[in-house]
Amino acid sequence: MLIGRRAALAIPAIVVLGGRARAAETVRLGLLHTLSPAPFYLAQEHGFWTAEGLGVEFRFFEAAQPIAAAAVSGDIDVGVTALTGGFFSLAGKGTLTVIGGALHEQKGFELTAFLVSKKAYEAGLTDIAKMPGHSFGLTQYGSSFHYMMGRLAQVRGFDIKSVTLRALQTIGNMVAAVRTNQVDATMAIASMARPLIESGEVKLLGWVGDEVPYQITALFTTRSMIAGRADALRRFCRGYQKGVAEYREAFLRFGPDRKPLYGPATDAAIAAISKFVFTGDPAAATKIKEGIGWYDEGAALDVADVREQLAWFSAQDMVKGQIDPADIIDTAFLPTR
Repeated sequence: MLIGRRAALAIPAIVVLGGRARAAETVRLGLLHTLSPAPFYLAQEHGFWTAEGLGVEFRFFEAAQPIAAAAVSGDIDVGVTALTGGFFSLAGKGTLTVIGGALHEQKGFELTAFLVSKKAYEAGLTDIAKMPGHSFGLTQYGSSFHYMMGRLAQVRGFDIKSVTLRALQTIGNMVAAVRTNQVDATMAIASMARPLIESGEVKLLGWVGDEVPYQITALFTTRSMIAGRADALRRFCRGYQKGVAEYREAFLRFGPDRKPLYGPATDAAIAAISKFVFTGDPAAATKIKEGIGWYDEGAALDVADVREQLAWFSAQDMVKGQIDPADIIDTAFLPTR
């Protein structure tokens, strides 16, 4: 069942073969209508899938779990989203398979901030290791935020059960709760976090990627898609890789001072991305630059981390039954880290 509004955006493609035009084969992609899947926007806008003889239809969702559910029900062919406890439970039933990487928490790359309220900070919550006895706001139990908090607890040596988890449903609610002292801590992407940090409304305790680098979102499909349309899937992945290459050229080049190097490729990418998000916003360029996340070269998948995520969710009793990682990961379509 879908949560909230779902929108579909289909961009038709025509392939010319032997002087005759025919409609391109369609692949339906489920994704969040946010900045995080930006390489897919670039692939769409710059015709990388059209060149592969595909017409890719975007189907937008407002939460991660419905994307996985839509693949199971046959409403989409491919999806990109966070690997949640719910995702692994569905994958364990033999329907879904992870085939490639997407957004990745990377050491030294400031993507997701760990924030605490001003009140909690002044009361002594000045380090992540001091989280026991405090509250943490997340979207839902079993979400990527839940996983990140759990992994931070492991790294910093405390039991996640010592932290009061509060499900607030949306990221906006999470940010509002920490600003108004309703929760002691939460997480937010850099573009949302930095203005709050600079204004002094919240305090920054660190960046998730520096503590626990991990595969936030991944590309997945169904076993029936692999069995029946493997060629279309390979072409889809080739177009996606071109989008990732363009994204990395535009945003993920850095100087000796580790500051990003922008150029004409950046301007072109921003123009393309802003047709999908921040449309008509005069501050679109700034918001896009501040919200950029890490994509590995070639859309590589962090297989070791996907295994670790599955193990963690299983240990928290958020995944039913025993699942062999080899049964839900297929590395034949995209490279690995």
